[in-house]
Amino acid sequence: MDRIKFGAAIGARGELIASQGKGQTVELKAQDIVVYGDCNPEEYPLQPKKQTLEYLREIAHLRFRTNTFAAVFRVRHALAFAIHQFFNDRGFFYIHSPIITGSDAEGAGEMFRVTTLPFDGPPRNEAGEIDFKEDFFGRSTNLTVSGQLEAELAALALSEVYTFGPTFRAENSNTTRHLAEFWMIEPEVAFADLQDNMQLAEDMLQYVIKYALKHCAEDLALLEERLIEEEKSKPQDQRSEMALTEKLHFVTGNEFVRLTYTEAIDILRNSNPNKKGKFQYKIEGWGADLQSEHERYLVEKHFKKPVILTNYPAAIKAFYMRQDEPREDVPGPTVSAMDILFPGIGEIVGGSQREERYDRLVQRMAEMHIPEEEMQWFLDTRRFGSCPHAGFGLGFERLVLFVTGMSNIRDVIPFPRFPGSAEF
Repeated sequence: MDRIKFGAAIGARGELIASQGKGQTVELKAQDIVVYGDCNPEEYPLQPKKQTLEYLREIAHLRFRTNTFAAVFRVRHALAFAIHQFFNDRGFFYIHSPIITGSDAEGAGEMFRVTTLPFDGPPRNEAGEIDFKEDFFGRSTNLTVSGQLEAELAALALSEVYTFGPTFRAENSNTTRHLAEFWMIEPEVAFADLQDNMQLAEDMLQYVIKYALKHCAEDLALLEERLIEEEKSKPQDQRSEMALTEKLHFVTGNEFVRLTYTEAIDILRNSNPNKKGKFQYKIEGWGADLQSEHERYLVEKHFKKPVILTNYPAAIKAFYMRQDEPREDVPGPTVSAMDILFPGIGEIVGGSQREERYDRLVQRMAEMHIPEEEMQWFLDTRRFGSCPHAGFGLGFERLVLFVTGMSNIRDVIPFPRFPGSAEF
């Protein structure tokens, strides 16, 4: 019995009886106990006391053992299962898109290079540039930022598909909302327009959150209690107005409001926070790239419902989004894009109807300096039997963050990758 110490791994056999102890319904009246793994409590990093999330992040290989993180990762599993179940029940096909790619789907250039060339003295061509023809794949390759483009190829044959896999961004950001490695869910649907896309995204989000509420009630109750305690240490004006499960029911119990970016700009420009200078980023006029504070105002204060914003300025969106026809009441060119906004977090889904017209897509790529020859395979889908189609991307960790109420995205993925950290 001297070996049974905090942190030890034991096996016990006995009779399960009603418990007289507080906070538990049953207990084991042990007859046999075996110690499988000893643990020295004095050296064990997880002491039987409250630990900060920052400290637990430093020992991420052990944090699964805490109540908080066990709950988070059980909820993460449930959400992943629900996503697969949702799409399977609707007849979608699961596509494994490549992790190594030669394209930049977002056109941002923030990608991790994949190479077998030596860092010291790589081969060079006649122009003095690195000769990637000598590399493993015979060209410059990177870790993918999105499975969307490949999903489009599959959708134009299989009609309804989705990807769910890891993506990578070499963005030197240390915020609580960014990771260098994260998972994305990206459905693509042939013969679908922007309206179809919005409805699919709303249905999916409500389905998976309802699944978590039903199947993870105990874990969500524990996480809600943790969040209530965390909120007490914050200044009054920084506290959440909704408890965790209340926030989840806010999404599942309301139809999402749909409005255009142009309409949203008018609301924000005329809002009291904007007029009184309470927004960190003041809305001056049409064309502004909305920040989280603007998105949350629309959801939490103005509409008090989840919001889907559509038809954004083309200048702030990706090359593959379908170009809208000009309108006299809209100051500039727009695209058939959509963003879904949630309370406490802002944007959670981004998507669009895709540009299926070959000439329009080539023109847009030229404007954004995307080499046509490198994307010929993508353009072929517009040359050979193109059709209207649409899709969206949901950052899985962003969803887990919302459902669990955690405040840092590094706490909802088992082994976070961010600038300066790739442990475990």
